[in-house]
Amino acid sequence: MESKPHSKPRHPKLLAASSAAAILVLGLGAFALVPQQASTTTSAVPQQQSAHLEQVAARSMPPHMLEAGAPFSFADLVERVSPAVVTVTVEQEVNAAAGMNMQDIPEPFRDFFNQQGQDGKQFNIPRKAVAMGSGFIVDKSGFIVTNNHVVENAKSIKVKLTDGREFTARLMGADPATDVAVLKIKSDRPLPSVEFGDDRQVRVGDWVIAVGNPFGLSNTVTAGIVSSIGRDVGNGPYTNFIQIDAPINRGNSGGPTFDIRGKVIGMNSMIFSPSGGSVGIGFAIPASTVRDIVAQLEAHGRVARGWLGVEVQAITPEMAASFGSKDLKGAIVANVVPGGPAQKAGFHQGDLVVAINGAQVEDSRDLTRRVAALQAGSTATFTVVREGTKQDLHAKVGARKDQQLASNDSPDQPSGSAPTTAEAMGLGLASVTPDVRRAYNLNKDVDGVVITKVDPNSDAADKGIQPGDVVVSVANKPVHSPQEMKSRIADAKAQGRSAVLMLVSGQNGQRFVAVKIDQT
Repeated sequence: MESKPHSKPRHPKLLAASSAAAILVLGLGAFALVPQQASTTTSAVPQQQSAHLEQVAARSMPPHMLEAGAPFSFADLVERVSPAVVTVTVEQEVNAAAGMNMQDIPEPFRDFFNQQGQDGKQFNIPRKAVAMGSGFIVDKSGFIVTNNHVVENAKSIKVKLTDGREFTARLMGADPATDVAVLKIKSDRPLPSVEFGDDRQVRVGDWVIAVGNPFGLSNTVTAGIVSSIGRDVGNGPYTNFIQIDAPINRGNSGGPTFDIRGKVIGMNSMIFSPSGGSVGIGFAIPASTVRDIVAQLEAHGRVARGWLGVEVQAITPEMAASFGSKDLKGAIVANVVPGGPAQKAGFHQGDLVVAINGAQVEDSRDLTRRVAALQAGSTATFTVVREGTKQDLHAKVGARKDQQLASNDSPDQPSGSAPTTAEAMGLGLASVTPDVRRAYNLNKDVDGVVITKVDPNSDAADKGIQPGDVVVSVANKPVHSPQEMKSRIADAKAQGRSAVLMLVSGQNGQRFVAVKIDQT
């Protein structure tokens, strides 16, 4: 039985790499072929001691050429780090027949199952199941890191070392949002451990090595390269994965990813697979993310994240053009939570956040991660672009709670003008009247300009705008009638803009859309 990931990845082929083993990945970021070092021993050192010192020195070095023209070897590195890679075995209680219906049971056997529940109803038969994953020791006192989905819903957790010793582990804390968990075992002597490295120095093309327990085959070693960095696989806003091609399979979840110096640069978590086996596409959580989460879990047993109180989205090149520049980076504020830190600091809907404490913001995911990393109660400086002008806003960061999400409700707007209709940019436009509100089932508080039709050949259609959507603002200014909307578009065109930024409210909340205006 295999453990299940905390949440299903967005892509149906993305699988948690847990349930049978651990994996160790080695990134050759700063790889260089190093010739064998000459002995530094002197005649005063006995020959036997000299040989021993050479052996120890060799094991602390990165892979090296065995001899001229021969391939290098990872053997010394693997021998040094593999004792810290462990097998994590989890005992769970599952419902063997969950989701089955009594009508699916042959008639002769229904009397027995009727004791479990009423005929025609679902029934559950609890039984024990065992799942396996991997982990690695990060402290000689017995702290172990693994994936949350490996130990989730565990009744008991066992940890087995490569030397055969087995321990009962205690769950110190877990963070489902990043899929990181910390275990603790007690040992009468110091345990082998590994150290975190700097994943920010990793480059595409660096070598990687995986050591773990795929399908229960302990101490399996595989090698490959870093295929990509900064991968978004739909597993939440807090992690940009390292993609590797070192073969990893089910049971590798929670295993470490090493660089060529033997430092942990990531933790293997998922694979992309059409068949359930490795096809050379695996994903590791960056060490910087793991290290920060582990520090909080060890200290407090939970993770505290900063909260700003905004909904944000990435800025596209067309959105950047609507601001008058094609090179802008950052995150655009789609909504401001009433009473939140952002509102108190003076954030406005439509602000483009370009920097935090002087450091450039790349996109909306970058902003989300960096705000989450801020300490609650601290004050941070956010640089925003508003109506073409940069300004600094100082916000006191709040503490994020699970239920503390940005509101999708539109703020109160002044009532609309006289009912009118118009067309612009391939869109049919109408004021929000009682009849229009009923026809499109609009919330009573919604105000703006209703989209009544969309030309399928228009840029607006390509951007996903649909009849029933409501345009709340154009060029970051509220609109209440079709004529007012057309006037905003004309102003943008007169300024030489190729696109206009619209805030659109639909079934999935509010979002900014940059629509080309060369059609008008």
